Amino acid sequence: MPNAIYNVPLPVNEPVRSYAPNTKETERLLVKYKKMRSKEIDIPMYIGSEEIRTNDKKRIAPPHDHKHTLGYFNYGDASHVNKAIDAALAARSEWAAMPWEHRAAIFLKAADLLAGPYRDRMNAATMLGQSKNAFQAEIDAACELIDFFKFNVAYMQQIYRDQPESLPGMWNRLEYRPLEGFVFAITPFNFTSICANLCAAPAMMGNVVVWKPAETQVYSAQVIMELFKEAGVPDGVINMVTVDGPTAGEVVFKHPDFAGLHFTGSSTVFRHLWKTIGQNIDMYKTYPRIVGETGGKDFIIAHKSAHPQQVATAISRGAFEYQGQKCSAASRAYLPSNIADEVLKLVAEDVKSFKIGSPKDFGNFINAVIDERSFDKIAGYIDYIKEMPDAEIVAGGTYDKTEGYFITPTVVKTTNPKYRTMCEEIFGPIITVFVYPENEWVETLQLLDGTSEYALTGAIFSQDRYAIVEGSKILENSAGNFYINDKPTGAVVGQQPFGGSRGSGTNDKAGSYLNLIRWVSPRTIKETFVPAEDYRYPFLG
Repeated sequence: MPNAIYNVPLPVNEPVRSYAPNTKETERLLVKYKKMRSKEIDIPMYIGSEEIRTNDKKRIAPPHDHKHTLGYFNYGDASHVNKAIDAALAARSEWAAMPWEHRAAIFLKAADLLAGPYRDRMNAATMLGQSKNAFQAEIDAACELIDFFKFNVAYMQQIYRDQPESLPGMWNRLEYRPLEGFVFAITPFNFTSICANLCAAPAMMGNVVVWKPAETQVYSAQVIMELFKEAGVPDGVINMVTVDGPTAGEVVFKHPDFAGLHFTGSSTVFRHLWKTIGQNIDMYKTYPRIVGETGGKDFIIAHKSAHPQQVATAISRGAFEYQGQKCSAASRAYLPSNIADEVLKLVAEDVKSFKIGSPKDFGNFINAVIDERSFDKIAGYIDYIKEMPDAEIVAGGTYDKTEGYFITPTVVKTTNPKYRTMCEEIFGPIITVFVYPENEWVETLQLLDGTSEYALTGAIFSQDRYAIVEGSKILENSAGNFYINDKPTGAVVGQQPFGGSRGSGTNDKAGSYLNLIRWVSPRTIKETFVPAEDYRYPFLG
């Protein structure tokens, strides 16, 4: 076998296509969207080398057009979870032994396939199945996922290159072994890139994976699996099962070879899973790695020196892009009394200008929320707000699910800083604003820090550098991704590694070496060239 120390290609963030009117990229994507919408598909589970279909079919419909059928996916049971684990473990030895540069090549190929022939299909699937507009699909399903593949390969090389010092007469080495067992990946609906990365990151480091996607993301999940296969991910390395969550958990978390959980979802579910793993700890061969990114109650706070137009734009984009269905979306804002009225007026004008409807119309800024359950929950918050005396709706506040699950972006103003929608995660297009006395900056920072259990993202706006320093210090534990004079969304792989702490997760920073390092178990090797031949040390005389 040839011997060499390889340098991977220097990763560069994938350029984002604009999808401006009358461009060829817009025409191609729209053609793909219409073609995929017109064809019903039957999505299997992918276990080992098999595509498994069952008699239990679940319908898939676009959230913005819920009477239309995109196709069906096949629902499994505990036997399919067991089969997926067996397939993963059968693939483990050969995959773990594969030279790292060949694993790297597979995911670099996946990146180029996605940048080229898979791009329109992945974006269209995300638009149809998850109701993202073209631009939101592009920055997620195409660009971020391409970046995950390319940058993670570079981080993998960085990890492997990190070696200890050696003194004369010896050679110290570090081996980065994959975990002993399989990794269970549970992924959300809202980011196609997260779904693929939660599988790909552990696999890149030599692990095998059982993947349970959200039922509302299965349409693009199939495209992910086909991308993995075409890129050359061997059978059994990443297995996709579509089963009920408790059913999967009952099998996975009682299996002795369970070695790690890679999770993005709600804080409540994550805590439950952690407790389950703890209760079953005696069953496992090793202590499982637990990596989770969970909820957020993300904030924007403006200082009295902030520019109203900049704050308003940050609210309109940060709170309402992808209908507020981002873990990072702004859902509470603190405005000083000297600029609050102007900011709220500007945001209300933005909301009035938003076009709402299907992603097929590229002029629509707002699309549908993911499903009826989410719609009903968000509509319930709006109804609650309308009934309460200490809050008022200053923009939006309407909803309609006749054709799709459409909710008008809603801006709420409250006199109660601990109002329900200032504290609870809604995961929809609602932001609540509290107006504070303009000279109570420090007090309001302290109030903000103590209001929420979460600590995912947050932003401060100020033209006063002393105020920025104060805010950065007081809020140092309030957000894992902290923004100064920018909206709290839009983290880019390789630039702003993403993750939060407190109730928002383990802060293992997807899009950095910090995440990948969790999927290896280092082995220290010391080799002595001329071993000692006498037990006696000099101090013995």
